Amino acid sequence: MGLAIGLVGLPNVGKSTTFNALTKAQNAEAANYPFCTIEPNKAVVPVPDKRLAQLAKIVKPERIQYSTLDFVDIAGLVKGASKGEGLGNKFLSTIRETEVILQIVRCFDDDNIVHNEGSIDPLRDVEIIEGELILADIEVLSNRIDRLKKQAKFDKSAASVLVMAEELLEFLGDGNLARNFKDVDTDEYRQLNNEVRFLTNKEIMYGANTDEDGLLEDNKYVLSLREHAQKNNCEIIKLCAKIEEELIGLDDDEAQEFLTDLGVEESGLEQIIHKGFSKLGLMSYFTAGVKEVRAWTIRKNTTAPKAAAAIHNDFEKGFIRAEVIAYEDFVSLGGEAKAKEAGKMRLEGKEYIVQDGDVMHFRFNI
Repeated sequence: MGLAIGLVGLPNVGKSTTFNALTKAQNAEAANYPFCTIEPNKAVVPVPDKRLAQLAKIVKPERIQYSTLDFVDIAGLVKGASKGEGLGNKFLSTIRETEVILQIVRCFDDDNIVHNEGSIDPLRDVEIIEGELILADIEVLSNRIDRLKKQAKFDKSAASVLVMAEELLEFLGDGNLARNFKDVDTDEYRQLNNEVRFLTNKEIMYGANTDEDGLLEDNKYVLSLREHAQKNNCEIIKLCAKIEEELIGLDDDEAQEFLTDLGVEESGLEQIIHKGFSKLGLMSYFTAGVKEVRAWTIRKNTTAPKAAAAIHNDFEKGFIRAEVIAYEDFVSLGGEAKAKEAGKMRLEGKEYIVQDGDVMHFRFNI
């Protein structure tokens, strides 16, 4: 589950409603009471990419296949989750298996929707969630420090990690996220994080769940959350989960018209998907044929042979070279044949780093 985005937040803040809208299906039960979600719901969500439609206009394929992104809807956390409250240990272990955290935070008033804490206060909600994640990190780090103390007696490298780990423990104890620690770029920290997978080292995005008015202009709740996000170098994305759910039954043109009427260019969920895709270090290259126009998901800075393996492992093993046309050239020149005529198709070898949007064809020998 590593390359997944985990939806977290207090109970009843709109996580499952957001998840339903993300998946465009009522897979997650949404209800007005805490712990509606117990088992984590999982879904594979297509990554919207308008470039595929442009390629399809030229190639006229039988089908279009998008890159995808994994989302996990994790049950609402509460105070004491790190100690097992509200089935907290189970939820925390699920978060640990994801790579990016999307924290849904309620940023609107509505007397008809109960709040687990009795009032609307985004910063308090964030403090509860992140406080529990910090406490969970403190527990695993303390256990690791106990083992490091034993190893440090005969292992100099363990002694070096121990010094850093004790500083980190103090840093976490002051209520800070591990991702803001001064030594995050050191080998010692990376080694430690690989062993314990700190929850607060993960990339964090805040989903500010607003009402319709809050989409157009930041309300006081969004403003306070935005300030917190900036301090921690995190993304904040505004969305109205209720509106996003209403978009489910509309086709693309109707949905865009609906958003335009609201004064919004792109839905909050599309922003979440796009930014989440990037936070995971992912990008797409394309293949374009009459059978299929398809986006293939790879990590950024991937070489051509490794990119070929996204299609089939044999493509990497027998890789000879890649035929590459930049997306802009493919579209502006009207397809592969005209791009070749214009000298815009390149032959690239094993060292080539694939660029986002490359239109590729692989030559290989098995």
